[in-house]
Amino acid sequence: MRKDEQKLHNLLFVLNPIAGDIEKDDLKEDIQAICQEHGITYDIFTTTGEKDAENLKKQLGENKYDGVFAVGGDGTVSLVGALLIGTGTPLGIIPLGSGNGLSKDLDIPQDTEEALELIHSHVVRNIDTITLNGMPSIHLSDLGFNALVVERFCEGDTRGPGSYVWIALQEYLGYEPKAYKIETDNGNFEGKAFMVTVANANAWGSNASINPDGVLNDGRFEICLIEPFPRAASLGILYKLYTDSIDSSVYTKIIQCRRATIYNPDREVMHIDGEPVEAAEKIEVEMHAKSLKVILPVPDTGQ
Repeated sequence: MRKDEQKLHNLLFVLNPIAGDIEKDDLKEDIQAICQEHGITYDIFTTTGEKDAENLKKQLGENKYDGVFAVGGDGTVSLVGALLIGTGTPLGIIPLGSGNGLSKDLDIPQDTEEALELIHSHVVRNIDTITLNGMPSIHLSDLGFNALVVERFCEGDTRGPGSYVWIALQEYLGYEPKAYKIETDNGNFEGKAFMVTVANANAWGSNASINPDGVLNDGRFEICLIEPFPRAASLGILYKLYTDSIDSSVYTKIIQCRRATIYNPDREVMHIDGEPVEAAEKIEVEMHAKSLKVILPVPDTGQ
Protein backbone atom coordinates (compact mmCIF):
# COMPACT_ATOMS: atom_id res chain seq x y z
CA MET A 1 0.00 0.00 0.00
CA ARG A 2 1.25 3.50 -0.87
CA LYS A 3 2.00 5.72 2.11
CA ASP A 4 -0.76 8.13 1.03
CA GLU A 5 -3.34 5.36 0.66
CA GLN A 6 -5.57 5.06 3.69
CA LYS A 7 -8.00 2.26 4.46
CA LEU A 8 -11.40 3.66 5.38
CA HIS A 9 -13.35 1.50 7.80
CA ASN A 10 -16.30 3.70 8.79
CA LEU A 11 -17.80 6.30 6.45
CA LEU A 12 -20.52 8.92 6.42
CA PHE A 13 -22.29 9.80 3.17
CA VAL A 14 -23.96 13.23 3.12
CA LEU A 15 -26.60 12.85 0.44
CA ASN A 16 -28.48 15.69 -1.22
CA PRO A 17 -31.74 14.05 -2.36
CA ILE A 18 -32.49 16.64 -5.07
CA ALA A 19 -29.03 16.80 -6.67
CA GLY A 20 -28.42 15.29 -10.07
CA ASP A 21 -30.56 13.32 -12.49
CA ILE A 22 -30.12 10.00 -10.72
CA GLU A 23 -32.37 7.70 -8.72
CA LYS A 24 -31.27 8.00 -5.10
CA ASP A 25 -32.61 4.60 -4.04
CA ASP A 26 -30.40 2.96 -6.66
CA LEU A 27 -27.46 5.06 -5.48
CA LYS A 28 -28.01 4.00 -1.88
CA GLU A 29 -28.02 0.38 -3.02
CA ASP A 30 -24.74 0.94 -4.88
CA ILE A 31 -23.18 2.50 -1.77
CA GLN A 32 -24.38 -0.42 0.34
CA ALA A 33 -23.03 -3.00 -2.12
CA ILE A 34 -19.56 -1.50 -2.45
CA CYS A 35 -19.23 -0.94 1.31
CA GLN A 36 -20.28 -4.49 2.08
CA GLU A 37 -17.88 -5.86 -0.52
CA HIS A 38 -14.95 -4.10 1.15
CA GLY A 39 -15.99 -4.55 4.79
CA ILE A 40 -16.81 -0.87 5.36
CA THR A 41 -19.47 0.30 7.80
CA TYR A 42 -21.33 3.49 6.95
CA ASP A 43 -24.12 5.92 7.75
CA ILE A 44 -26.14 8.15 5.43
CA PHE A 45 -27.06 11.73 6.36
CA THR A 46 -29.76 13.17 4.08
CA THR A 47 -29.89 16.93 3.72
CA THR A 48 -33.22 18.74 4.03
CA GLY A 49 -32.25 22.37 3.48
CA GLU A 50 -33.01 23.22 7.11
CA LYS A 51 -30.31 23.29 9.81
CA ASP A 52 -28.15 20.93 7.74
CA ALA A 53 -24.86 22.35 9.03
CA GLU A 54 -26.05 22.23 12.65
CA ASN A 55 -27.40 18.69 12.40
CA LEU A 56 -24.40 17.40 10.45
CA LYS A 57 -21.98 18.95 12.93
CA LYS A 58 -23.82 17.16 15.73
CA GLN A 59 -23.61 13.81 13.94
CA LEU A 60 -19.91 14.28 13.29
CA GLY A 61 -19.38 15.10 16.95
CA GLU A 62 -21.19 11.98 18.10
CA ASN A 63 -19.47 9.55 15.74
CA LYS A 64 -15.94 8.75 14.62
CA TYR A 65 -15.71 8.53 10.83
CA ASP A 66 -12.62 7.75 8.75
CA GLY A 67 -14.01 9.84 5.89
CA VAL A 68 -17.09 11.81 4.87
CA PHE A 69 -18.37 11.75 1.28
CA ALA A 70 -20.40 14.67 -0.05
CA VAL A 71 -22.91 13.15 -2.48
CA GLY A 72 -24.32 16.09 -4.40
CA GLY A 73 -23.31 19.34 -6.03
CA ASP A 74 -21.06 22.22 -5.04
CA GLY A 75 -23.37 23.28 -2.21
CA THR A 76 -23.18 19.85 -0.59
CA VAL A 77 -19.39 19.80 -1.00
CA SER A 78 -19.13 23.24 0.62
CA LEU A 79 -21.38 22.18 3.51
CA VAL A 80 -19.31 19.08 4.28
CA GLY A 81 -15.89 20.54 3.53
CA ALA A 82 -16.38 23.52 5.83
CA LEU A 83 -17.05 21.20 8.77
CA LEU A 84 -14.02 19.02 8.07
CA ILE A 85 -11.38 21.75 7.82
CA GLY A 86 -8.71 21.23 10.46
CA THR A 87 -10.26 18.00 11.77
CA GLY A 88 -8.03 15.49 10.00
CA THR A 89 -11.10 13.66 8.64
CA PRO A 90 -10.87 13.52 4.85
CA LEU A 91 -13.50 14.79 2.43
CA GLY A 92 -14.66 12.58 -0.42
CA ILE A 93 -16.88 13.71 -3.29
CA ILE A 94 -19.43 11.84 -5.38
CA PRO A 95 -20.34 14.65 -7.81
CA LEU A 96 -24.01 14.94 -8.75
CA GLY A 97 -24.48 18.66 -9.33
CA SER A 98 -24.69 20.78 -12.46
CA GLY A 99 -21.28 22.37 -11.87
CA ASN A 100 -19.11 20.17 -9.62
CA GLY A 101 -16.30 22.72 -9.71
CA LEU A 102 -14.03 21.45 -6.93
CA SER A 103 -14.33 17.80 -7.94
CA LYS A 104 -13.25 18.69 -11.49
CA ASP A 105 -10.23 20.63 -10.24
CA LEU A 106 -9.32 17.60 -8.08
CA ASP A 107 -9.64 15.24 -11.09
CA ILE A 108 -12.38 13.26 -9.38
CA PRO A 109 -14.37 11.18 -11.92
CA GLN A 110 -17.62 12.85 -12.95
CA ASP A 111 -19.18 9.48 -13.70
CA THR A 112 -21.02 8.33 -10.56
CA GLU A 113 -20.02 4.69 -10.90
CA GLU A 114 -16.34 5.60 -11.26
CA ALA A 115 -16.50 8.09 -8.39
CA LEU A 116 -17.93 5.40 -6.11
CA GLU A 117 -14.73 3.41 -6.60
CA LEU A 118 -12.99 6.05 -4.44
CA ILE A 119 -14.67 4.45 -1.46
CA HIS A 120 -12.08 1.66 -1.53
CA SER A 121 -9.39 2.76 -4.01
CA HIS A 122 -7.88 6.18 -3.35
CA VAL A 123 -5.15 8.31 -1.89
CA VAL A 124 -5.54 11.00 0.77
CA ARG A 125 -3.88 14.35 0.24
CA ASN A 126 -3.94 17.74 1.98
CA ILE A 127 -5.17 20.88 0.23
CA ASP A 128 -5.32 24.52 1.25
CA THR A 129 -8.42 26.41 2.33
CA ILE A 130 -9.00 30.11 2.80
CA THR A 131 -11.37 32.21 4.86
CA LEU A 132 -13.20 35.38 3.90
CA ASN A 133 -14.14 37.25 7.06
CA GLY A 134 -13.89 33.93 8.85
CA MET A 135 -16.12 32.06 6.37
CA PRO A 136 -14.34 29.05 4.83
CA SER A 137 -13.78 28.72 1.09
CA ILE A 138 -12.27 25.67 -0.57
CA HIS A 139 -12.72 26.51 -4.23
CA LEU A 140 -13.64 29.91 -5.77
CA SER A 141 -15.38 32.96 -4.36
CA ASP A 142 -16.45 36.04 -6.29
CA LEU A 143 -17.47 39.66 -6.01
CA GLY A 144 -19.05 41.43 -8.94
CA PHE A 145 -20.56 40.09 -12.11
CA ASN A 146 -20.23 36.35 -11.58
CA ALA A 147 -21.44 36.66 -8.00
CA LEU A 148 -24.55 38.45 -9.29
CA VAL A 149 -25.17 35.65 -11.80
CA VAL A 150 -24.73 33.03 -9.07
CA GLU A 151 -27.20 34.91 -6.85
CA ARG A 152 -29.81 35.09 -9.62
CA PHE A 153 -29.18 31.42 -10.47
CA CYS A 154 -29.73 30.36 -6.85
CA GLU A 155 -32.95 32.39 -6.71
CA GLY A 156 -34.33 30.64 -9.80
CA ASP A 157 -36.22 27.38 -10.09
CA THR A 158 -34.21 25.83 -12.92
CA ARG A 159 -30.71 24.35 -12.84
CA GLY A 160 -28.11 23.39 -15.38
CA PRO A 161 -25.61 25.23 -17.59
CA GLY A 162 -28.29 26.51 -19.97
CA SER A 163 -30.04 28.42 -17.22
CA TYR A 164 -26.74 29.84 -15.96
CA VAL A 165 -25.75 31.08 -19.43
CA TRP A 166 -29.17 32.68 -19.98
CA ILE A 167 -28.94 34.58 -16.69
CA ALA A 168 -25.38 35.67 -17.48
CA LEU A 169 -26.45 37.08 -20.85
CA GLN A 170 -29.32 39.00 -19.30
CA GLU A 171 -27.21 40.49 -16.51
CA TYR A 172 -24.27 41.33 -18.75
CA LEU A 173 -26.28 43.79 -20.85
CA GLY A 174 -26.84 46.18 -17.95
CA TYR A 175 -23.95 45.44 -15.61
CA GLU A 176 -21.66 48.29 -14.52
CA PRO A 177 -18.19 47.53 -13.06
CA LYS A 178 -17.76 48.47 -9.40
CA ALA A 179 -14.94 50.13 -7.48
CA TYR A 180 -12.62 48.05 -5.28
CA LYS A 181 -9.47 48.56 -3.30
CA ILE A 182 -7.32 45.49 -2.66
CA GLU A 183 -4.27 45.26 -0.42
CA THR A 184 -2.17 42.07 -0.30
CA ASP A 185 1.25 40.92 0.86
CA ASN A 186 2.32 40.80 -2.79
CA GLY A 187 0.81 43.83 -4.53
CA ASN A 188 -2.22 46.09 -4.49
CA PHE A 189 -5.06 47.21 -6.75
CA GLU A 190 -7.40 50.18 -6.71
CA GLY A 191 -9.99 50.93 -9.35
CA LYS A 192 -13.03 49.49 -11.04
CA ALA A 193 -13.40 45.82 -11.91
CA PHE A 194 -15.97 43.78 -13.77
CA MET A 195 -15.42 41.02 -11.25
CA VAL A 196 -13.01 39.93 -8.51
CA THR A 197 -12.36 36.25 -7.84
CA VAL A 198 -10.64 34.91 -4.74
CA ALA A 199 -9.26 31.69 -6.16
CA ASN A 200 -7.94 28.66 -4.31
CA ALA A 201 -8.41 26.55 -7.45
CA ASN A 202 -8.73 26.93 -11.22
CA ALA A 203 -12.14 26.78 -12.85
CA TRP A 204 -15.81 27.25 -12.12
CA GLY A 205 -18.13 24.32 -12.59
CA SER A 206 -18.93 25.68 -16.05
CA ASN A 207 -15.31 24.76 -16.99
CA ALA A 208 -14.39 28.42 -17.46
CA SER A 209 -10.91 28.82 -15.98
CA ILE A 210 -10.34 32.10 -14.14
CA ASN A 211 -7.05 30.98 -12.55
CA PRO A 212 -5.25 28.63 -14.98
CA ASP A 213 -2.04 28.27 -12.93
CA GLY A 214 -3.65 27.96 -9.50
CA VAL A 215 -2.50 25.08 -7.28
CA LEU A 216 -4.67 23.78 -4.45
CA ASN A 217 -1.83 22.98 -2.06
CA ASP A 218 0.88 25.62 -2.62
CA GLY A 219 0.10 27.75 0.45
CA ARG A 220 -1.06 30.67 -1.69
CA PHE A 221 -4.27 31.90 -3.29
CA GLU A 222 -4.91 34.28 -6.17
CA ILE A 223 -6.91 37.47 -6.49
CA CYS A 224 -8.07 37.41 -10.12
CA LEU A 225 -9.49 40.64 -11.53
CA ILE A 226 -11.18 41.27 -14.84
CA GLU A 227 -11.02 45.02 -15.35
CA PRO A 228 -13.58 47.00 -17.38
CA PHE A 229 -13.50 46.10 -21.06
CA PRO A 230 -15.28 47.26 -24.22
CA ARG A 231 -18.18 45.21 -25.55
CA ALA A 232 -16.08 44.34 -28.57
CA ALA A 233 -13.67 42.44 -26.31
CA SER A 234 -16.30 40.29 -24.60
CA LEU A 235 -16.12 37.31 -26.97
CA GLY A 236 -12.32 37.30 -26.75
CA ILE A 237 -12.47 37.25 -22.95
CA LEU A 238 -15.02 34.44 -23.03
CA TYR A 239 -12.78 32.48 -25.40
CA LYS A 240 -9.78 32.91 -23.10
CA LEU A 241 -11.83 31.77 -20.08
CA TYR A 242 -12.65 28.51 -21.85
CA THR A 243 -9.15 27.91 -23.22
CA ASP A 244 -7.17 28.30 -19.97
CA SER A 245 -5.62 31.55 -21.20
CA ILE A 246 -7.46 34.34 -19.39
CA ASP A 247 -4.18 35.29 -17.69
CA SER A 248 -2.93 36.50 -21.09
CA SER A 249 -5.73 39.06 -21.46
CA VAL A 250 -4.83 42.75 -21.17
CA TYR A 251 -7.96 43.15 -19.06
CA THR A 252 -6.87 40.60 -16.45
CA LYS A 253 -4.74 41.10 -13.35
CA ILE A 254 -3.78 38.19 -11.06
CA ILE A 255 -2.16 38.73 -7.66
CA GLN A 256 -0.74 35.66 -5.93
CA CYS A 257 -0.71 36.13 -2.16
CA ARG A 258 -1.14 34.66 1.31
CA ARG A 259 -3.37 37.34 2.77
CA ALA A 260 -5.51 40.14 1.39
CA THR A 261 -7.95 42.86 2.37
CA ILE A 262 -10.66 43.70 -0.14
CA TYR A 263 -12.55 46.98 0.25
CA ASN A 264 -15.99 46.78 -1.33
CA PRO A 265 -17.54 50.23 -0.78
CA ASP A 266 -20.58 49.54 -2.97
CA ARG A 267 -21.28 46.33 -1.04
CA GLU A 268 -21.36 44.51 -4.34
CA VAL A 269 -22.80 41.00 -4.24
CA MET A 270 -20.59 38.13 -3.15
CA HIS A 271 -20.61 34.34 -3.09
CA ILE A 272 -18.38 31.76 -1.41
CA ASP A 273 -17.98 28.47 -3.24
CA GLY A 274 -21.21 29.05 -5.14
CA GLU A 275 -23.29 30.05 -2.11
CA PRO A 276 -24.42 33.73 -1.96
CA VAL A 277 -23.46 35.48 1.28
CA GLU A 278 -24.16 38.91 2.71
CA ALA A 279 -21.92 41.49 1.09
CA ALA A 280 -19.41 43.31 3.29
CA GLU A 281 -17.57 46.62 2.88
CA LYS A 282 -14.30 45.06 4.07
CA ILE A 283 -13.26 41.45 3.48
CA GLU A 284 -10.24 39.93 5.17
CA VAL A 285 -8.88 36.94 3.25
CA GLU A 286 -6.53 34.50 4.97
CA MET A 287 -4.74 31.35 3.82
CA HIS A 288 -4.87 28.10 5.81
CA ALA A 289 -2.25 25.91 4.22
CA LYS A 290 -2.99 22.18 3.82
CA SER A 291 -5.84 22.37 6.30
CA LEU A 292 -8.22 19.93 4.60
CA LYS A 293 -7.67 16.29 3.72
CA VAL A 294 -9.32 15.07 0.51
CA ILE A 295 -9.91 11.62 -0.98
CA LEU A 296 -8.54 11.45 -4.53
CA PRO A 297 -8.07 8.87 -7.29
CA VAL A 298 -4.84 6.87 -7.19
CA PRO A 299 -2.45 8.59 -9.65
CA ASP A 300 -1.52 6.69 -12.80
CA THR A 301 2.17 7.31 -12.12
CA GLY A 302 3.97 6.58 -8.84
CA GLN A 303 4.29 10.05 -7.36
